[in-house]
Amino acid sequence: MRTLSIAAIQTGPVPFDLEASWDRFAGQVRAVRRLFEHVQLVVAPELLLAAEAPLLRARADWMRQTARPIEEIVPRLAELARETELWLVPGTVYELGDDGQVYNTALAVSPEGEVAARYRKIFPWQPYEGAAPGRDFCVFDLPGIGRAGLAICYDGSFPEVVRQLAWLGAEVVIQPTLTTTRDREMELVCARANAWTNQVYVVNVNAADPAAVGQSVIVDPEGIVRQQAAGGEEVLVDALDLDAVTRVRRFGSSGINRPWAQLARYGDQIKLPMYGGATFTTPDWER
Repeated sequence: MRTLSIAAIQTGPVPFDLEASWDRFAGQVRAVRRLFEHVQLVVAPELLLAAEAPLLRARADWMRQTARPIEEIVPRLAELARETELWLVPGTVYELGDDGQVYNTALAVSPEGEVAARYRKIFPWQPYEGAAPGRDFCVFDLPGIGRAGLAICYDGSFPEVVRQLAWLGAEVVIQPTLTTTRDREMELVCARANAWTNQVYVVNVNAADPAAVGQSVIVDPEGIVRQQAAGGEEVLVDALDLDAVTRVRRFGSSGINRPWAQLARYGDQIKLPMYGGATFTTPDWER
């Protein structure tokens, strides 16, 4: 059995205080290590380490003021990962790129302290979010376990994102989120739809009240909600059987539906006008 044991921490930052937000996160990671010895990966909400404030308290200059090159952000994350021997997906940070633009960036850091993945949010929540859009999809391997993909918050509203991650071999999509508004219900629908249509786990971790509205979810590859948080601070601990992804893709969701197999069978015959007439290419793992 290929099992990925995770702890999804639904928490919030200390608004406008980078050091206090870091201390809170680091303490929570250490608590997870102490309490749940089997956990392998910890994920936190979007912009936690950026110490972003609730929507109506946000400052227009905060993103630019706090953005840093990724090389300045990684060292203490790497140290914490090595100390706790955990995979860390610590929400997202404001990254100052070499091009002078600011990106909303998710990182995956291995227990050895290596950056296994860096993903810049492709679909910032415009017109409200000022970060520049990224361009590249991102998956990474957890040796001996499986492959994960990264998405961030509003990315989940675009079916192309999770479809592409699954096509690249992701078996679980880790999606840090910071949703402060009542459209959270729509995001929960999207999390289930993205999991079901792509036959992947979706781990969507929102911030807790008052930073956001909570309701973090873990959804299995058949679109079934395994766990859902309330609004306050809590941690969702789960053991994801990645072999279930293989089973569902082979035998179908509910033992019936096999969308990837059907796309592999007919996809190269279907023209997609909105993508310039391109056709579907079967992923390597389906061949």
